[in-house]
Amino acid sequence: MALTYTPPGELSSRCPDFKLLGVDQKWHTLKEYEGSKALVIMFICNHCPYVKAIEDRLIVLTKEISALGAKVIAISSNDEKTYPEDSFENMKKRASEKHYPFPYLYDPMQTAAKAFGAVCTPDFFVYDQDLQLSYRGRLDDSWKDPKQVTRHELRHAVIQLLQNQDVPLVQYPSMGCSIKWLS
Repeated sequence: MALTYTPPGELSSRCPDFKLLGVDQKWHTLKEYEGSKALVIMFICNHCPYVKAIEDRLIVLTKEISALGAKVIAISSNDEKTYPEDSFENMKKRASEKHYPFPYLYDPMQTAAKAFGAVCTPDFFVYDQDLQLSYRGRLDDSWKDPKQVTRHELRHAVIQLLQNQDVPLVQYPSMGCSIKWLS
């Protein structure tokens, strides 16, 4: 496991287009998320201990912010040959077992990860209603222990967008396992 931190986000950059198959067996594109006041795109995977540590918090957060009007999707871009736990079939199983309240999309050629500049799991991107990047940072200030969380930074950024307020410019990098690139 190679610990990787996200670089600073290029705020105001446009959300890259994508067309990816979801575990729901439907194709998902950026077009279906246009017009959302807040769009959260998170790069996750099944095997990463950093993702597993925050997975239940992501599910709770998604339910909360979706009820307020945000859209949330997750993308897995890892090479399934070197990490079979991250295969499309295993993604379907994980999403079903955990009752993911968000589309879980498969990026087998890693085109989305490259277009977004994703580097690790988890890696969070939040776009405003004009599909411009407003936040790239961590979920909160304690990835490992939910009881130690004092700042819910991703939640705060999304709520700010939903309330037509500016997202704070101070954003702390997310950290996790590096994306497992195709060889």
